Amino acid sequence: MAVLKVHGSPISTATQRVIAAINEKGLEYEFVHVNLAEGEHKREPFLSLNPFGQVPAFEDGDLKLFESRAITTHITRNYATSGTSLAPAINNPSVCVNWMQVENHQFEPVTSALTWELVFKPMFGMTTDAAVVEEKEAKLAKVLDVYEKRLSQSKYLGGDAFSLVDLHHLPNLQCLMGTPIKKRFESRPHVFAWSADILARPSWVKVLDMLKN
Repeated sequence: MAVLKVHGSPISTATQRVIAAINEKGLEYEFVHVNLAEGEHKREPFLSLNPFGQVPAFEDGDLKLFESRAITTHITRNYATSGTSLAPAINNPSVCVNWMQVENHQFEPVTSALTWELVFKPMFGMTTDAAVVEEKEAKLAKVLDVYEKRLSQSKYLGGDAFSLVDLHHLPNLQCLMGTPIKKRFESRPHVFAWSADILARPSWVKVLDMLKN
């Protein structure tokens, strides 16, 4: 089997998403640290792997990919018999695809903005913009209302089994659980139960362990 290589940074939420998928599959991989502070992602040789200068980049033999959701989809399809399926365990896979798009276009934009304001700005000594937080929190509340209804009908967003749909939420979900935004999840019992469930997965705990090293 070809050696998998992940070029990225443990602090990168997109990198974390890829590592979580690899962990779920129980695959061996090589982690190549990209020093973001020194701008290694904005110059060669990294740009030959991701011309947009963003982490992560991924190699599977001769194949090179550089969008985290494309990478996790590749891992799910090409290593289908390893570890957790991650594919939709439902009669109509299109439902799972639908909710993957919801994560990408509804959940990700607002939670990334909140994570930047509430987690990364303080980390870098920058001032949080309270107006942005208020705006994005209101938008997140509407998204979580939709999630609450969905999760009252199935244990996971894509169906009754954990899949890529849920996995893609993990990085931003983890960040927000350490902020006042956590109350938005706690106030919705199905959403909060789902959050606690997926955040406790061993694959994700291993990702968090990377941040401690």
